[in-house]
Amino acid sequence: METERVTEHEKSAASSTAEPTPPKPTGTSRSGRGGQPGPVTHAGPAGHEGPGSYGGHGSQADQQGRTGPAGAGGHEAAGRRRPDEQPPTPAAAQAQAPPASAQARRRDGESAGEHVPSEAGADGGEAERVERERRGGDRLRFVGAATRRIARGVDLDETVLGLCRASVPAYADAILVYLRDPLPVGDERPTGPVVLRLRRSDRIPEYPQFTQVTAAPQVPEARTPGETRPARGEREAPAPGDSRDAAGAEGPGETGDAQHSRGSRPERERAASGPLLPLLGGAPPTADGGHGLSGTEGGGGPADAGGGGGGATGATGAAGAAAAELAHVRPGGPLAEVLRGVRPVFADSPAASAALPELLGPGRDLPSGHRAVLAPLRGRRRVIGAAVFLRRPDRPAFEPDDLLIAAQLATHTALGVDKAVLYGREAYIADELQRTMLPDELPQPTGVQLASRYLPAAETARVGGDWYDAIPLPGSRVALVVGDVMGHSMTSAAIMGQLRTTAQTLAGLDLPPQEVLHHLDEQAQRLGSDRMATCLYAVYDPVAHRIIVANAGHPPPVMLHRSGRAEVLRIPSGAPIGVGGVDFEAVELDAPAGATLLLYTDGLVESRQRDVWTGIEHLRERLAATARLTRPGASAPLEPLCDEVLDILGPGDRDDDIALLAARFDGIAPSDVAYWYLDPRAQTAGQARRLARRALARWDLEELTDPVELLVSEIVTNAVRYAERPITLRLLRTDTLRCEVGDDVPQLPRLRQARATDEGGRGLYLVNRLARRWGATRLSTGKVVWFELALP
Repeated sequence: METERVTEHEKSAASSTAEPTPPKPTGTSRSGRGGQPGPVTHAGPAGHEGPGSYGGHGSQADQQGRTGPAGAGGHEAAGRRRPDEQPPTPAAAQAQAPPASAQARRRDGESAGEHVPSEAGADGGEAERVERERRGGDRLRFVGAATRRIARGVDLDETVLGLCRASVPAYADAILVYLRDPLPVGDERPTGPVVLRLRRSDRIPEYPQFTQVTAAPQVPEARTPGETRPARGEREAPAPGDSRDAAGAEGPGETGDAQHSRGSRPERERAASGPLLPLLGGAPPTADGGHGLSGTEGGGGPADAGGGGGGATGATGAAGAAAAELAHVRPGGPLAEVLRGVRPVFADSPAASAALPELLGPGRDLPSGHRAVLAPLRGRRRVIGAAVFLRRPDRPAFEPDDLLIAAQLATHTALGVDKAVLYGREAYIADELQRTMLPDELPQPTGVQLASRYLPAAETARVGGDWYDAIPLPGSRVALVVGDVMGHSMTSAAIMGQLRTTAQTLAGLDLPPQEVLHHLDEQAQRLGSDRMATCLYAVYDPVAHRIIVANAGHPPPVMLHRSGRAEVLRIPSGAPIGVGGVDFEAVELDAPAGATLLLYTDGLVESRQRDVWTGIEHLRERLAATARLTRPGASAPLEPLCDEVLDILGPGDRDDDIALLAARFDGIAPSDVAYWYLDPRAQTAGQARRLARRALARWDLEELTDPVELLVSEIVTNAVRYAERPITLRLLRTDTLRCEVGDDVPQLPRLRQARATDEGGRGLYLVNRLARRWGATRLSTGKVVWFELALP
């Protein structure tokens, strides 16, 4: 009779536990064989950014083997223990025993003839409620961590990568992210057809090295004496101290990478039948131990942020073709309707079953059941893509609550993509603005070599007020300018552009450096009372081997001599531009051949770790050390020298944008210069022809005698006609032959078409046809007309 009572009680307990329960997550307490409680593992919640799943990988058989009040281990529910069963500990007995108050209520209810639910049913309902609350908390934590990871992205690739890394493997085993191509920006309204491109995919490795393994005979595994094998269909309990549960899911001390890189025997047996997610092809795991990330952008995305390169599209797995790379959305088609509906749907729903072939391509295999979710990505104004979440057949299917999670992931990703696209447009505008404000390329004036560098303050601050310039001047001179407007904004860049244009205009007037700074100061005051800037303006004369420098509150330049000695030039600092009411002073210094002058902004020498003068001394020492690496008597190459200078900045040592201008003074040798003063007389033209002929003969350039005599005669005749003071004639032999004629008349000659009856007006026409280049420049004392001829 006692045996019959036990059997009836077991039947009632089984009936009370027959209702399906949701899949329980990894880390719950599971029972081992014989009703003994297994070790409790506490896997971290899926909301954390480490790999894991709030849904776990358990099965129904695993759930039935768990300990609980309904079955009391599944044996001897009436209180009797089996002979081979260990007695429960006092704590376990106390936990299994119903509370005294509950027993009293039950006795009172039975005596009154009321129907009182059994302790097993009440405790089972309470356990289910607690389990639902715990699973809901896990979902909330997962969504919080996933959205934070997605929000960390600044550009488009980082945002999409955040979605992939947050979803796999915690929420899904694979994901495919499609985005519109091209992506609309802001309020743009695309008029063309909607095309979705596979931007990125992520997956858990499929272990293709085991896909070709054939079924082998079962070989008994070696076991220690006294160790028993679990019954058929029963999972083996984990060993004490093992962080994995019986389902093989990772525990707190084991990441998903380690689990999948190990490859348990059930996984190898499942892999023997082919890939479980054929849409992603049979790509092997990445070499860095990741989750087999496959980035696709166009034909294959970059392997950024630790992800593996190479696209998942185009690969063909053993069980089917990979997902299509491009999807053309037909107006009014199934895919368009799903995208318009915004809400995620299961793949086996009528709407998704018709839309997925249009997105992924016809004939693509999908996991059966609720193991695929199609989630539209809707930004602030329109749908911009779609995401497909996939789970393996050996993992619990998605639940209805998982659609809410997919909606949250899709919404935050779409908003992040919108933000990234807008940021990309702003960065493009900033880059274009900064690029147009700075010279596209430096000129190559005679007697000087130039090199430059510009570095923005940071990736997020691409515009600034630093600028540099090199302006050719009459007489083969060149003006070297470097400046810094206060701030790192669009306004600073705009002010910088206006000041740079003003400096170019003033340089064209051939004003002295101190006068240029004075006019720049007036211009800055007209732009606003708070428009402050520093500037250094220098004019180099390659014939005289001299340089004139004026400073307006800028760091002093550093000169590196050919001998290897580096010195900081002693020039008056002056007040910044925009202060007003101050005078600027210019100094003239020697500029020996082979020396290098370095002009820079304060971002190169000043940071949070050091002041300006400490940085200047560090720069001087670096230049001297670089010069010692070259052979004696030779100058360091200019471009590598600029790179060495920028290397003085350590990681994170740059707080400001940097403008760098380096000038190597080659000069013009006196033997390559011929210079004369001529009185403005009628015979001056003939005298100029004779002098030019002699100079060409001395330089072995007789082939240029006829065109030089003709052009010199025309220009000198025009100067003699209007000049009142002596005129100048200078010939320079460099890579070209340059002729310069100066007078005291400020009016510049203009090329015009002479009429048939005109006696003059044809001189500049001849110069324009015969010379390689020609021009006229106004000076403070008059003007200079020049032309150049190519050397034979």
